[in-house]
Formats: sequence, C-alpha cells, structure tokens
Amino acid sequence: MTALTLSTAAAAGLRADAIVVGVAKGAQGPVVAPGAEAVDQAYDGRLAATLQTLGASGAEGEVTKLPAPSGFKAPVVVAVGLGAEPEKDQAFTAESLRRAAGCAARALTGSKKAVFALPVTGAADVGAIGEGALLGAYTFDAFKDNGKTAKNAKSPLAEVAVLGGKPRDKAYKAAVERAVTVAEELNRARDLINTPPNHLTPMAFAAIAQAAGKEHGLKVQVLDTKALEKGGYGGILGVGAGSASPACLVKLSYTHARAGKHLAFVGKGITYDSGGISLKPAGHNETMKCDMSGAAAVFAAVVAAARLGLEVDLTGWLALAENMPSGSATRPGDVLHMYSGKTVEVLNTDAEGRLVLADALWAASQENPDAIVDVATLTGAMMLALGNRIFGIMANDDAFRTAVHEAAGEAGEDAWPMPLPEHLRKGMDSPTADIANMGERMGGGLVAGLFLKEFVGEGIPWAHLDIAGPAFNEQAPFGYTPKGGTGSAVRTLVRLAELSASGDLG
Repeated sequence: MTALTLSTAAAAGLRADAIVVGVAKGAQGPVVAPGAEAVDQAYDGRLAATLQTLGASGAEGEVTKLPAPSGFKAPVVVAVGLGAEPEKDQAFTAESLRRAAGCAARALTGSKKAVFALPVTGAADVGAIGEGALLGAYTFDAFKDNGKTAKNAKSPLAEVAVLGGKPRDKAYKAAVERAVTVAEELNRARDLINTPPNHLTPMAFAAIAQAAGKEHGLKVQVLDTKALEKGGYGGILGVGAGSASPACLVKLSYTHARAGKHLAFVGKGITYDSGGISLKPAGHNETMKCDMSGAAAVFAAVVAAARLGLEVDLTGWLALAENMPSGSATRPGDVLHMYSGKTVEVLNTDAEGRLVLADALWAASQENPDAIVDVATLTGAMMLALGNRIFGIMANDDAFRTAVHEAAGEAGEDAWPMPLPEHLRKGMDSPTADIANMGERMGGGLVAGLFLKEFVGEGIPWAHLDIAGPAFNEQAPFGYTPKGGTGSAVRTLVRLAELSASGDLG
C-alpha cells in the first residue's frame, strides 16, 4: 500500500521523483492553482504559459510532465488538470482534488515518491488529496508472475507527501488517518471484486471476513448450508442450489460503547453469476465475478468503521452464493419459501440477486435497526437509465433517500434518486406464489427495488443502492478509478456511518 505523509518543507528541497501541481482551466487558458506558487516562481512566473505551449488547458484529468526548474531536487514537475477555475472566493471541491490526485498517482506508476503541492484550505482538502492519491495508485497483480511484479511491469507509486498540511494538528492527523483507512478498505473491496471466481467462492469470502473480524474486533457469524436450511433461508439456498460451492450468509457486527444508533448494511454477494438455468449469453458473463461487489462494499465499510472507531453500531450482512446451472439448480417456475415466510415464484433464475437480498434484508430487519441500506449490482436496467458511472438510490422513505443521496455526494460518489412507483408492483403478482421475482420489463430497476421493499421490516427506513453501472469499469482508468473493480458505494456507506455516529443522519 502506498504510504501517505504530510510535509511542511519547501517543494524545491524535497527529494522525490516528481512534484505534482494543479492547473485550472481559465477563461484565457491554463491557470496555476494555489499550492504551486513556489514552483511557478521558480519558472519565473511562466509555468502557465509553458504549459499552454505544451498544449495543456487545465481540463479535468489532463496530465502534463515537464522538467523541474533549476535548483529543485525532484527532476520532474507533473501538472494535473483540476477542471474549471472556481468562482472568486470559491475553492476547488474535494472531489476535484481527489480526482486530480488520482490522475497524478496513476501517471507516476513506477515512482518511489511524489510530492503533491495541490490547493489546500484545510484538513478536508488534505484528506481528499490523500484519498485520491492512494486510490489512484491501486494495482491488482495477485495472479501475475506467482504474486510478484512481472519484469516489464511497474510498481505503484510508493509514497505520497502532501504539502500545505499541519502534521501535528489533530484535524490534519485525523484526515490522514481517515484517508488511509478508507482507501485501504476500498482497495480491499477492489481486490475481492477482481479475484477470479475459482479463487473466491462463497465460503472463501466468508473465511476472509472471519480473518478480518479477528484482526479488527468484529463479531463474525457464518450461516452455512446446514444453518440456512434450519433457518428456512430459501432465497439464498435456491440461488446456490446449482453450484458445487455452497452458499452462506455472513453477519459482521461492530459495536461501540457510546453508540446511539444502529445501522444495517446488506450486500449482494454472487461470487459468480452465470444466470443459472436462464443462462447468460456469450458476451454477458465474462465479468460476472463482479456480481459480489455489493457484499465487498458492505464488508469494507464495516471494517473501515471499526478501524476508525465510529460511535455507531453496525451490522453487515453478506448474502453469498454462486449462481450456476446444473441438475440441482432452481428452475424457472419453481417456488421458493423465503426466510420471511413469503413464497416467490422464480420466473427468471438470472434475477437471483433480489432473492439472496430478500432473505438477508428480512434477517437484518429482525434486529430492528434504525435504518437498512442494501448495495447490489442488481439490474442492467439501472445501467441503461444512469450509465456506467452513476448508481441509483431507491427507498421506502423520501427523506431517507435524500439523506443517502446527500451522503453519497459528500463522499464524492455520483448517485441519483429513483422512484418506486406502486403501479409496477402489480406486474409481480403470481397465480402460484405470494410474489414473482420478475415484473414489467420497462422500469426493471424500479421493479427490482419494489421486490426488495417487500422484505423490509415495517417501519424501518430502507434504501437500495443499485451499483450495476459503476461497480466494474471495463473502460480505461479515469481519475482515481482503475480498470476492473472500483469499490463503488464503500465511501457512501462509511459516510452514512459517520453521519449516524454524529447524529446528523436524517
């Protein structure tokens, strides 16, 4: 993991491979951002003009490298675009700093140390820069060259030193600690998402959760096949019935002596989704190792909260199964008896995520938490609606949906509130069971949300995050987001836990 430190030294005197500065997109061309004054002065005040000559504009994500000025111990200056120049008396947003730092960290792969001289107005900015750099420096090479970096590959940036902070100030120290913790746990989620499905079965995931629980003081309970059968968890068992790898339900509990609230997070954990008997066509199953991204997010968020010592009680539920076709697999037309006591007619075995979540949501409801939030790569329909970088938020309470949306924004994650139209519920009526797992095709993401709503305990605020779009990036890296697993929703969940701990969660 990349190291993160604060420094008060002058940029010119620091030994590093590069100095990172920010540049904004101004009305007349690139503008050197605050934090880089000393660097600009060393260029005789012509850094912006030099960058413009090199074709730089200050646009978000733009990276330009140039030789460092005479007298600098670092040989290279890396100018990273921050996007549009803020209005007068306005500062750069935390997310613009986070993305710029991530771009720079990616551009400096193979370097040992980089000094970040980006705009800093307070501890929050230091946290954003640190978080972005640590996330941008992420790589996954566990299955290359027997776990060692290949000869022609470059290691990630090893150390990030952020200028403009106050190393001895409590607020700055806390910002660094939070950035490191959140980034490490989010990168742990990315590792899980990127792990091949033959190496991450449901029980293998459960073992990882148990090890983390032991390390960070979490109580971990694993309900294996026998316990699920005894408890009547027909949804989880039904989805896992076709696989040689048994399903399980993992419960992670974090408690704090001064906690005033209890949140429950529920994650969909399909470690591989073939579609089951309703088999996915070629071209739609190659990345289905990522169908456990929701469970990875919940796991990472609970561990992060424990490491940060947040004054809130958290319970994480990981509904883990592998959806495979076989002679023992659930068939279209089968009826499952769910943990809640309801029956579900399975019309499509590729609509399996809602089945495992239904059991986990009802299990979470039995503890009567103050709120429940589930996270899932649930529907292609949500991707059609919102694209590949935005997740949808549905809820049984408009105020709570707004609170979750605001928390996502504060965390730097793009999300959008979605409705749960009651008229779509009728489409899931079944002549055989209490409800079917499919309804109208149009508005499929909303239909899935309505299905889940049926399994939330009465009176409990609940939100559903459909992260199908942003959970796995199949395109080129951008900002601090790598190709592959992204760790979507981890930061939103951590922010919700923080708001609950401070009593500010609406």
